[in-house]
Amino acid sequence: MTKRSYSSMEQQSMDRNAVGPATWRSALIFIVTGVGLYFYFESEKKKVKERKAAELANVKTGRPKVGGPFTLTNQDGKEFTEQDLLGKWSLIYFGFTNCPDICPDELDKMGEVVDLIERKHGADVVVPVFVSVDPARDPVPQVKKYLSEFHPKMIGLTGSYEAVKKMCKVYRVYFSTPPEVKPGEDYLVDHSIYFYLMDPKGEFVDAFGKATTAKEVKEKFDKAVEAWKAEE
Repeated sequence: MTKRSYSSMEQQSMDRNAVGPATWRSALIFIVTGVGLYFYFESEKKKVKERKAAELANVKTGRPKVGGPFTLTNQDGKEFTEQDLLGKWSLIYFGFTNCPDICPDELDKMGEVVDLIERKHGADVVVPVFVSVDPARDPVPQVKKYLSEFHPKMIGLTGSYEAVKKMCKVYRVYFSTPPEVKPGEDYLVDHSIYFYLMDPKGEFVDAFGKATTAKEVKEKFDKAVEAWKAEE
């Protein structure tokens, strides 16, 4: 073997010895870094999932503050308060008897919802309630006459302007009836067009507008009942 060949082989051996440990060190560093990154991203992914789960739980359990104390008079001239609604589910609609079409349509729909609910859950499960936001033109006899055209279990409520205003405030209902109206004076009434579903504790569950069908309301009621039973 020539001196040059020996020197060449010796150099190659030195190169291998030099590169070999460095290569393994690099690989080891790469693996450790990769494992570290994997566990880091898994940890972050878990945190994101937990945060989303918490947000979803808040959406499910969080309820807007709707409902509260009120004192009005029903269509039979008897005092009626929020306490009279406890123990049963209730559907509450705010309107007025001179309403040309929207109120009658919504009250008809609410009556249909009551029938659908009773077919599945039995009688006296839900109470339909109509609250007049036009007390000047809706005294007790007028409310009673008006409700005779709708579901027989419908409860009608009216009272003084201040009493109605107080209930609308706790239920977050908008209405524009003038506070001081002279007999025979004509005026327009504007109000929120939806009805509430309240649970047996008097707590808000959902609100339904014109676009929601009776069937859809009943389906949401079924889900609310299931959730209610699961919490008991």
